[in-house]
Amino acid sequence: MGLFNLFSRRPGMEEGLKRWKETPDAVLLDVRTPEEYRAGHIPGAQNLPLDQLPGMKLPKSQPIFAYCLSGARSAQACHWLQRQGYTSTNLGGIGGYRGTLETNS
Repeated sequence: MGLFNLFSRRPGMEEGLKRWKETPDAVLLDVRTPEEYRAGHIPGAQNLPLDQLPGMKLPKSQPIFAYCLSGARSAQACHWLQRQGYTSTNLGGIGGYRGTLETNS
């Protein structure tokens, strides 16, 4: 994957979340740190920090939609996931999300 593939067109956050909800068995993956996740995440998201992806135990048949704060870590995550045989979509950064967030205290 070349440098320009990191910046290829991705769906907007709202469009991507709509696709996630419409995709059977899809996983919404928040690749930020546990602290960032607890401070506020998109409802339905699972937290798996970028550095813990190699230990992931999801079937390769499940499509993955990933996001982070700015879109950089989720781009890295999607690149790694695709190299491992997963279908993944980078939703970008939660900084542009205008919906409701869940928090875990």
